[in-house]
Amino acid sequence: MFNYTVETKKSVEEAISALETNLKEEKFGILWMFDIKEKLEEKGLEFEKEFKVLEVCNPQEAQKVLIENEMAGYFLPCKIVVYESNGKTKIGMPKPTSLISMLNDDKMEQFAKDIEDRLISCISKSI
Repeated sequence: MFNYTVETKKSVEEAISALETNLKEEKFGILWMFDIKEKLEEKGLEFEKEFKVLEVCNPQEAQKVLIENEMAGYFLPCKIVVYESNGKTKIGMPKPTSLISMLNDDKMEQFAKDIEDRLISCISKSI
């Protein structure tokens, strides 16, 4: 699977708040949050589900991977989505290891595995 997704009993806002706290523990920050529902409605389109895309980054890790292989910048920052699906809140992300595997670079895959494990931990603590 290219993604890691879990379900929580929290609301979208509660899940995002918990994520923010847990991400800070791993030195990740939320750079930007894109509210897809709000943007679609702003454009006159109906969209009933909450769907937020968080772009997250750990500056030290970003620096390391970019020094090692600038092509990794195509995959930065990391994305985490928090959304409603069938009345449930879900938190998920594309796995960094799935994305970085396209570079065929063993050292980058090790970096990606570390980041992936840390982000999965943050998500798991947020449910």
